[in-house]
Amino acid sequence: MNPEELKHSLLAHARGDMEKHLANVKIYLNNPVGIGEHSDVMKAIEDELAKVAYYRDIVNVLKDLL
Repeated sequence: MNPEELKHSLLAHARGDMEKHLANVKIYLNNPVGIGEHSDVMKAIEDELAKVAYYRDIVNVLKDLL
């Protein structure tokens, strides 16, 4: 795999993980009672948003490299 392919793969992976965590936030916001294992919905949303921010940072760095 050449460096460009590697960068594109990393970008796709980071975008996918970012979207996954954004979807979780939307689920928490639209149906918080449906998430039984989380007694602290606000904390769960904050944790998901932190993951979104982490992957968004990775996406931005990779875009600068492309």
